[in-house]
Amino acid sequence: MLTKSQIRLITSLKHKKYRQQHGFFVVEGIKTIKELLQSNWMLHALYTTESFNNSANPNNYRDEVLISEKDLKRISFLTTPNKALAIFKIPEPKPIDDSGLIVALDDIRDPGNLGTIIRLCDWFGIKDLVCSRETADCFNPKVIQATMGSITRVNISYVDLAVFLKESETPIYGAFMEGETVYTKNLSQKGILVMGNEANGVSKEIETYINEKVAIPRFGDLQATESLNVATATAILLSEFRRG
Repeated sequence: MLTKSQIRLITSLKHKKYRQQHGFFVVEGIKTIKELLQSNWMLHALYTTESFNNSANPNNYRDEVLISEKDLKRISFLTTPNKALAIFKIPEPKPIDDSGLIVALDDIRDPGNLGTIIRLCDWFGIKDLVCSRETADCFNPKVIQATMGSITRVNISYVDLAVFLKESETPIYGAFMEGETVYTKNLSQKGILVMGNEANGVSKEIETYINEKVAIPRFGDLQATESLNVATATAILLSEFRRG
């Protein structure tokens, strides 16, 4: 049975302020929880309606708490809870490795977009994702759901993006409607790809540090589509970078 203090802690972690205060975040669903249990990220508590037993990595496993479906509904952030909810410790930040391609996000606000971009980084072998301080929190429950476990395999850093780009000595690419078509441009395997805000694109301040503007051309007859979803655009651009 859940205690009031447990419920209070779990429900508070929906908010960034309390995630930072307690140093914890919530993961829901057996598949995603097992993904994180197989990493070196530290489990704090596991609440489940059916036993995990020894299916998880024993080095990263603590006693589970069996609860009823009613109790799970009380603590879940999902409309339809998925059998288990876990609390993990937020890992310590790691240094940024600038030896390869980095994706940088300028004020990406939608948690679903951020989660999808994290999965894309994992898929395309991008080790570092650098986020402006205005970008959505990667430990937001909606982001965690969208990553499907990829968050443990991508190093995510929150920085003053302008300072980070100013100090970089690698090519800096930015996604722009008026950029050079990505299908014919010579792309480096070392550098930074900047993706802009969902509504406004790359900010004017960040644009001043970008020396290579790239675009995904429109092929529709009417040329009426205003823009691509930022996660979709990231997928296309990363595919072209990796195609080389």
